[in-house]
Amino acid sequence: MKKLVTVFGGGGFLGRYVVQELLRTGARVRVAERNPLDTVHLKPLAGLGQAQAVPADITKPATIAYAVRDADAVINLVGILKGRFETVHVDGASAVAEAAARAGATRLVHLSAIGADAGAASAYAASKGRGEAAVRAAFPRATIIRPSILFGAEDQFVNRFACMMSVAPVMPVVRPDVRFQPAWVVDVARAIAAAALTEGHEGKVFELGGPQQISMIELHRWVGQAIGRTPSLIALPDPIAAGLARFGGWLPGAPITQDQWLMLQRDNVVSPDAEGFATFGIDPVPLAAVAPQWLVRYRRQGRFSLNAPA
Repeated sequence: MKKLVTVFGGGGFLGRYVVQELLRTGARVRVAERNPLDTVHLKPLAGLGQAQAVPADITKPATIAYAVRDADAVINLVGILKGRFETVHVDGASAVAEAAARAGATRLVHLSAIGADAGAASAYAASKGRGEAAVRAAFPRATIIRPSILFGAEDQFVNRFACMMSVAPVMPVVRPDVRFQPAWVVDVARAIAAAALTEGHEGKVFELGGPQQISMIELHRWVGQAIGRTPSLIALPDPIAAGLARFGGWLPGAPITQDQWLMLQRDNVVSPDAEGFATFGIDPVPLAAVAPQWLVRYRRQGRFSLNAPA
């Protein structure tokens, strides 16, 4: 019988691609989501009886045990960018790891992030670091995946810049020199699925970044070119950007929070000695190879624009 993999957060941006990769291999998938209706779009991807959705919330340990019952592998993709970091990234991650161990799962794949460090100034990065430690304490051979910024058709990073550039003649750029190593969501999903289904990755930490390092302002320029827009890019001085984050970051819809500002003080790139995509036999796809296919919607005439992707 094919392996059963439980995926917490399988209905989210990265989750839908992880589930798709697992289904493609023939694995049975149990998608654990707070609202199972968020997984409806995944059902057409599965064969008869290959996938099921169950209600589960990693902040409520009582709901986790059923979701991991009889699972051969467990994947935890749940994360937040603001709010109760400790509750989700530490307590929730620990609860999933403990439940996976009690259920007898042979593998646990835990999604962290580049920059995870229990001593970091950013609450997000610090909680990710403590979460890794909590997961390892409960499930010592867990596989830790630390991706850089993810891009894909539904992302909230590249698309956010493109949306703003499509209407704004001037774009302020915060931390213009900070560097990222954007990774295609499909490549990261393939690595996670491989870690859950194949031997040799247990107990390791992988940092996943794309083939290109790019600064914040270079990314803005590239996005503008991709959508045929040329807004004036203004690099905000750090004191001004820090003030906006500190005194206005708590407001609904604020462009940057205080914690995000702290995260931007460090480059988000793969460590020189880290294991990465190569271990999984994946040649990561660059941003320019795929992003224009969905960024075309931000052009003035969409696909009818000159030089728009076919």
